[in-house]
Amino acid sequence: MPEPTSHKSINEFERLLNLAELDVDYSTINEKIDDLTKLAAHVTGTPISLVNLLEANTQWTISNYGFDLHQMPREKTVCQYTIQKKNPLEIEDLTEDIRFNDKAYVVESPQIQYYYGIPLSNGMGGRVGALCVMDTKPKNLTDTQKEMLNIIADQVVNCIQNHHKMKTMQEAIDNLKLVQQKITHDIRGPIGGIIGIAEIMESELGDTDLDESRHFLELIKSGSESVLEMADDILSNDFKISENAEEYHFQTNLQQLRSKLHALYKPQALSKSIELNITTSGDELEQYFPKHKLMQIFGNLITNAIKFTQKHGKVDINLTLVETDETFLKFKITDNGQGMDAEKINDILSGNPSSTAGTRDERGFGYGFQLARHLVESLNGDMFIESEPEKGTSVTVHIPTLLI
Repeated sequence: MPEPTSHKSINEFERLLNLAELDVDYSTINEKIDDLTKLAAHVTGTPISLVNLLEANTQWTISNYGFDLHQMPREKTVCQYTIQKKNPLEIEDLTEDIRFNDKAYVVESPQIQYYYGIPLSNGMGGRVGALCVMDTKPKNLTDTQKEMLNIIADQVVNCIQNHHKMKTMQEAIDNLKLVQQKITHDIRGPIGGIIGIAEIMESELGDTDLDESRHFLELIKSGSESVLEMADDILSNDFKISENAEEYHFQTNLQQLRSKLHALYKPQALSKSIELNITTSGDELEQYFPKHKLMQIFGNLITNAIKFTQKHGKVDINLTLVETDETFLKFKITDNGQGMDAEKINDILSGNPSSTAGTRDERGFGYGFQLARHLVESLNGDMFIESEPEKGTSVTVHIPTLLI
């Protein structure tokens, strides 16, 4: 089987960073682009169309039409070749191509024969995925159809980027609301205390002839009440702060994070008959914290753990909020897989990754750990790796987080 163009030739790590910066939630973004995916199939007269984003080890189908596909190991996909070059990739007969003629989607349902894929570029050369149409019989797209697919592909990229921009704006707005809430709380507390003290002193003066003191106390009360009214105005009308943390879209909690990781990565574990356990611990299970880049970090580490764990093996994940001088989100993932020696660990931590085959000879690109480490450091966190050959690996991530 011929190898694709070297991933280094397209600056794979930078490509993965471009994808990670989009911070895509692979389980929810599909509703934004389903109409475009359907339009691509109708324009070309093909029964299947997909929008795929390609991580280091996984192809995520964020929108599908005619083929109920959500994820696939990257090394089994056609789109891994599409993102190697700027121009579209057309394969007239997958059954005659030794790279694909043994794949399940060719020999089994839906028995795909024809493929046409367009790389999805962020406009700066970063090809994060592909829009593809497929057919179960020979196909010959016209130049007009291909041009219309190019237009649709551009709109898909715009939709993904606009979704990211809107999410970034929402995060900024929500952060401002949280700052408002904190400032107002900081104002109300001490001012309320001053009013209380003034009222106590005023009552203790009683009928004594201390008109000047009473006058000063009245000034303190009226001034303090004016400040409180100002604080209330900050939170009035459109600036009203919700006390419901769920309304802050960029926030999550341990329970929600656990559910999301379970839904996305349990299928990968099941495909290798691996037991995947995700637990939460601590007293802050319902406490909310920012979820920015967490799925990209944890997803890469989970995929790597599954990749290097034997069939019927085990992968355990624990999520905890740890409070010391500041609050940390602690993510610990332990597997009983192949493990690594000290030299391999040093390569990962020093930013010199190398490709290693998984337990099913899954072809790796060597960037999963490096990308996770880079994203952790961008959030001012730390990543620790403990491993021995044939004894498994344990990875612990600490990310400082601001609780609501």
